[in-house]
Amino acid sequence: MSKLARIAATAWLLTASAAVQSAYAICPYDPDCLNNPYGAGSPYKPDGLMNPYSEYGSHYSNKSWTNPYATDAPKIFGEDGSYHGRLSTNPYEPDSTANPYGRYGSPYSPDSLNNPYGAGNPYPTKKYYVIPSD
Repeated sequence: MSKLARIAATAWLLTASAAVQSAYAICPYDPDCLNNPYGAGSPYKPDGLMNPYSEYGSHYSNKSWTNPYATDAPKIFGEDGSYHGRLSTNPYEPDSTANPYGRYGSPYSPDSLNNPYGAGNPYPTKKYYVIPSD
């Protein structure tokens, strides 16, 4: 199984776990897409980011994006290899997508997926990958 998952570059997908449930299906048929509830976005996938009992989806795991205190959350990379921070709800982590003052969480930073005029363009031209920590 690949630990590679494609995500849509939208702020609401990255900052709130409840919002993920109502996310628009940008790639609903791709098995590696987090918007596919039968693929990588399945809440039953053993190592899935959307599984609240997996190491990468639990509110208690240090490797989970849903743990607001996690320091080893999954990393986000563009298809060109560019780094776009950590998929995390930790607002104090410098690389977190939830840090509104950080390079990867600010709505004004060109590298932030929360910037609709930068990397977070709602009409993405490139794919983004979430790589969980090992």
